Amino acid sequence: MSEKIIDELKASIRSIPDFPKKGILFRDITTLLKDAQKFKDTVDLIADKYKNKKIDKVVAVEARGFIFGGALAYKLGAAFIPIRKKGKLPAEVLEATYELEYGTDTLQVHRDAIGAQDKILIVDDLLATGGTVKATCELIEKSGAEIVGIEFLIELVELNGREKLTGYPVDAVIKF
Repeated sequence: MSEKIIDELKASIRSIPDFPKKGILFRDITTLLKDAQKFKDTVDLIADKYKNKKIDKVVAVEARGFIFGGALAYKLGAAFIPIRKKGKLPAEVLEATYELEYGTDTLQVHRDAIGAQDKILIVDDLLATGGTVKATCELIEKSGAEIVGIEFLIELVELNGREKLTGYPVDAVIKF
């Protein structure tokens, strides 16, 4: 896809100052999602990058990662695996805890969801500090699977989240 389409996708994202708190410039993707063509272009753009990588499973982080993860799994002919916050999955889980600005949080995946031979694409809507996806990588590595790619719709470059993911194949459609 052309840079023109990427520029159009970027322009469709609404910026909201001081949300959820003062000093934060929130990037609202609902304005991209409500446009069927832009949503399709986003999914197609990401799927094209990975169509020849033999992805077995698309792993996405709740909640906005699910929006793109399910569509990409369908497009790539792959399974979809949700990564959830602690206490949301009913069967035996693997978990990883990560640091937040004030405290910690824990992510979980069903123990039987990912196998050692699986080729995994991780998808999330936003790369900020990288903590959530780093914990997701730890979950996948506990399963022995291969991380083929980590894809974001948006990367907030000034927050240096990519540094936390050094050594992993990271890409983003849009960079702010």
